[in-house]
Amino acid sequence: MITLVYLARLRETLGIPSEKIDLPGNVGTVASLLAWLRTRGGAWAAELAPGRAVRVAVNFDVAKSDTPIKAGDEVALFPPVTGG
Repeated sequence: MITLVYLARLRETLGIPSEKIDLPGNVGTVASLLAWLRTRGGAWAAELAPGRAVRVAVNFDVAKSDTPIKAGDEVALFPPVTGG
């Protein structure tokens, strides 16, 4: 089981701040997690579509598409933040 945390616009659009999920057997990286979440359809597919600006952190470290995900991890999804 992992904890997914949704921040900023994702929290608002998806309507939940976080959830705990059991990873399907074929989900072991950030890329495969995002692909699996897109299969939920609707806002999930739109917000997490390839090319959309979404950052991912695994256990508070910014992650790349090939970053591994395993049981017990906290995965945060958030839009990029710009400074001024």
